[in-house]
Amino acid sequence: MVFRLNEQQEMIQDTARKFAQREIEPQAARLDEEGKFCWEIHNKLSELGFMGMLVPEAYGGMGADAVSYVIAVEELTAADLSQNMTMTLHNSLVAFPLMAFGTEEQKRKYLPGLASGKSLGAFALTEPGAGSDAANQETTARKDGDSWVLKGNKIFITNGSIADFLLVFAATDREAGKRGISCFIVEKETPGFSVTGTEKKMGINASPTASLAFEDCRVPETALLGNPGQGYEIALKTLDGGRIGIAAQAVGIAQGALSASVRYARERKQFGRPIGEFGAIQNMLADMATRIDAARLLVYKAAWMKDEGLPYTRESAECKLYASETCTWVTQCAVQIFGGYGYMKEYPVERRYRESKVTEIYEGTSEIQRLVIAHSLLKNGTGKE
Repeated sequence: MVFRLNEQQEMIQDTARKFAQREIEPQAARLDEEGKFCWEIHNKLSELGFMGMLVPEAYGGMGADAVSYVIAVEELTAADLSQNMTMTLHNSLVAFPLMAFGTEEQKRKYLPGLASGKSLGAFALTEPGAGSDAANQETTARKDGDSWVLKGNKIFITNGSIADFLLVFAATDREAGKRGISCFIVEKETPGFSVTGTEKKMGINASPTASLAFEDCRVPETALLGNPGQGYEIALKTLDGGRIGIAAQAVGIAQGALSASVRYARERKQFGRPIGEFGAIQNMLADMATRIDAARLLVYKAAWMKDEGLPYTRESAECKLYASETCTWVTQCAVQIFGGYGYMKEYPVERRYRESKVTEIYEGTSEIQRLVIAHSLLKNGTGKE
């Protein structure tokens, strides 16, 4: 067992860290306040290859391993979560299902654009009545000759308002339940598709979140991803990997908050000395660092298992659960260390506190992660019986 990054991983970490510190961090507060997607940062991240980290080289990607990917996610998110959203979305929620279930024609059509950042993708699963209950899809798709006709609504879709194409989940056989869900590739210019609104959120304001409508939206038979009725399987397998990326985001947010807290504890003086000399502050910093290190190891383990081709459903749920709850706790501590200044927008921990909560919600709430972990234990045991 080697607790050391290889040369390529160290290079990726260094590149991501320097880019985050120089290009993202100085603009993060302003972009959050303005609530604008930053195409300049997106284009630079694309040029560095981050948009296609997990895409094979044959399709224009970097062909990196999952451990390298989570390292980059953490470093970029340590500066700002909003600017990392498209990178994680492209690699985990859009590129992965295309790679795992797409035809060769679909891969060649969509993966190069994702990897280069020249086209944006989105993952449209969530509905007003289908959040944690992903099988309860009310959006429908009916076969009509050599086409499929989609009808329904989606909510909380990251990049939904600016994506060039979307992976849309719909019920093709409502009587079959989760076995009657299929996945379709819908391009933004398709008649019947529309963006019905964008959300105002607590955090990640520079990443657009949209509501979508499909009204007799006709797509060709070649738009079907995988087989009819395979959509639920596609969604679950995609989310297994996606949760590792969200856990890495949580570690990054927490690490950014810790770094800011350490700097502040060294500089801020009360009662004639730096507050970092007081036991109460030291205890918080020590616990913050320890929990972040533990969360990071869980993330690395899950990513390593994915790279090794091992089952990782439980491990992805564990790292997502622990890292996200650690993130909210760490950022709360950071605000407390900053005191009244921590509540002010001009200081970075206020934004990190607002960003943290979403990691406990999207791509499966903490409650769902606990269900996944418990189900695995009851079905497969602990492995140590």
